[in-house]
Amino acid sequence: MYSIFKMYYPKGYFTVQQCKDAVFVGWLTAEQFKEITGQDYVAA
Repeated sequence: MYSIFKMYYPKGYFTVQQCKDAVFVGWLTAEQFKEITGQDYVAA
């Protein structure tokens, strides 16, 4: 899933919230989230 988010997030297909949700369900790690979005992952 990482490669999909990495490729499509910059194109606008995924939002930051969708990336956060991906971390929540285990598709991405917090480190991958930061690499993709440039933001630190903060759990809700």
